[in-house]
Amino acid sequence: MTVGETQVSTGNPPEVLDGPFSTRQLLRIDEALRLADQGTGLVFSVFVGGLDEPIREHAERLHRQLADPDRSVLIALSPNQRRLEVVTGRHARKRIPDTYAKLAALSMVAAFGGGDLAGGIINGLDQLASHAGRG
Repeated sequence: MTVGETQVSTGNPPEVLDGPFSTRQLLRIDEALRLADQGTGLVFSVFVGGLDEPIREHAERLHRQLADPDRSVLIALSPNQRRLEVVTGRHARKRIPDTYAKLAALSMVAAFGGGDLAGGIINGLDQLASHAGRG
């Protein structure tokens, strides 16, 4: 489940309540996603959870499942596996080349190493959106 998605009520509490983020952190991430989307015209998503091996291929499969993969950017993070993947669609990659995605990933990893998952995601979204510019 990505931040900002709604879940159909099945009588069970939403999965995000069991995750690594507080309600305040989720709201901050959701706001960062909204600002990145509005500021760039691209669609940003975040996945936090286990990723199957090979990690990159799993992240790419998740990315392909998004509503508009060509215009989408996915940050796939597995804290327990200590893995991070940034996947950009065909159109998004023209505005966020791999070099800049890697720089944003390095910044996120530094924050994660300090124990700040939410802050790392928020800073990474900001860096990716800033580089993409207005669309």
